[in-house]
Amino acid sequence: MSDVTTTDLYEVTMALSYLRERMTEQATFSCFVRDLPPHRGFLVAAGAESALAYLSRYRVERDDVRAFAEVLGRPVHDLMPLLGTRFTGTVRAIPEGHVVLAGEPLFEVTAPLPQAQLVETVVLNHLSHQTAVASKCVRCVLAAQGHPVVDFSLRRTHGTAAGYQAARLAAMAGFAGTSNVAAADAEQVPAVGTMAHSYIEAFENEEAAFLAFARCHPDPVTFLVDTYDTESGVAAAARVLHALDRGDGAAVRLDSGDIKALAFHTRAILDAAGLPQVRIVASGGLDEFAVADLVSAGAPIDVYAVGTRVGVSADAPYLDSAYKLVEYDGRPVMKLSSAKVTAPGRQQVFRRPGCVDVIGMADEPPPAGSMPLLKTLMRAGVRCTPAGRLQDARERLAKDVAELPATAREIRSPVPVRATVSEPLAALTGQVRQRIERAVLGDVTGPT
Repeated sequence: MSDVTTTDLYEVTMALSYLRERMTEQATFSCFVRDLPPHRGFLVAAGAESALAYLSRYRVERDDVRAFAEVLGRPVHDLMPLLGTRFTGTVRAIPEGHVVLAGEPLFEVTAPLPQAQLVETVVLNHLSHQTAVASKCVRCVLAAQGHPVVDFSLRRTHGTAAGYQAARLAAMAGFAGTSNVAAADAEQVPAVGTMAHSYIEAFENEEAAFLAFARCHPDPVTFLVDTYDTESGVAAAARVLHALDRGDGAAVRLDSGDIKALAFHTRAILDAAGLPQVRIVASGGLDEFAVADLVSAGAPIDVYAVGTRVGVSADAPYLDSAYKLVEYDGRPVMKLSSAKVTAPGRQQVFRRPGCVDVIGMADEPPPAGSMPLLKTLMRAGVRCTPAGRLQDARERLAKDVAELPATAREIRSPVPVRATVSEPLAALTGQVRQRIERAVLGDVTGPT
């Protein structure tokens, strides 16, 4: 089986029914986030690149058809209309790294209706997870206020693929490195790492462990100093660094306890030992909230290593995201469910300086001084632009974040930036609503 079976069952049942009804005209689906999670003043567009890669290789094979038939408990013959289905559509998306706001279309799929329906689950998965993690990562960079931040999340992410994505997104957000070797190699970002407590425990004492590690690794080393008693560990590290004349570029890592108090004690010990150049790395359950507190307290920490809470976006592990039909066979459509109303038609996001955004119709003239964010990245199921470069996304993100109002960048209680809706889109929304109410709701709301 190929990865097309990684989907929700109802995508298959709907697509099969569409084919039976010969409903294969062009459909447009829009992916967006309805509302921002708590403590978010903005989001970061991410996941488009892996979603496009998925669409590029999408094809339903015989084994997939057999799997669909098996789970539905139906003869294989009933599912054969799906055989050979591949994605032949057009994709417009906001390139990765751009700041995005609630309600803005991140990713738009236009394809024959069965195709556009079948790919929903995986496209939404890529965009939702990666946008959440990228947004968490950039908040860590903001909280660190210029101090390097590195990614230690792999061992706690929800699967190794998610760990790879977290490392890539961290680099996009401005992290200085990752512990993930595969991601460091593939994405050409620095690999970083120190040692575990088990390494220290394997030796008779900390000093022996530090000596052995330094002898093995000629580059600047980082010693984990809190396996037993942090202050004695720092003193042992200082003795080894002096004995080997390895202070330049070296560091010690604090991973537990009262990180703020220990950082001050550690700095004092290192300075007294004549090692002011030795840096302090902090880790152990950190995220942007903890980093912000340490920075504001003036803790003498040089590098922040964040892991679990960032790799899973612990305080906001999901987004209120949606993939909704907005047009079928040239007919704008919308959803009227309470609290889940959608805007109809193909849309565009027009951005003015300061991330002052207007959500409008795809074919309306841009407002003065604005630029359209959604770009056509795929036509006829084939990429029509080169794959996005991580460095470009990183630069895009840095520029957008710098233009945000300071209140939107706050770590606690930010003020979210809100997009407005253009007059043409508002007018279309009203027209489509009236049409639906007359055609569909008339039977319910009419005279009794």
